[in-house]
Amino acid sequence: MKRHLDPDVTLLAALADPVRLNIVRQLAECDGICACDFTDSCDVSQPTVSHHLKVLREAGVVHSEKRGSQVYYRLAPPAIGRLAAMARALVPGDFVPAGDLVRRVPPADAVRSGDSPARP
Repeated sequence: MKRHLDPDVTLLAALADPVRLNIVRQLAECDGICACDFTDSCDVSQPTVSHHLKVLREAGVVHSEKRGSQVYYRLAPPAIGRLAAMARALVPGDFVPAGDLVRRVPPADAVRSGDSPARP
């Protein structure tokens, strides 16, 4: 992978590969996975998994920890924070989530029975 000076570009480039994104999604569901467990779920060979894990590690997306003869991986909290910050930076300043705009109105039966509509 070509080296970029911008760490955000490096992070996003590391996530742009389907196998690496699959690895990250799996890691998001748990607190650590042995490198050997990615071979079956990613449908690629062990050397290929090792390469993808190296790219993710160099981009700061994952941390590794050796336990005996196995290496376990987990998502790096700083990478999660960087992704969240990038996403927030892409949202317009006056953006209001749709859920905040929708007025919750009770079913018609409740209004007819004398209940007043709920206010947000």
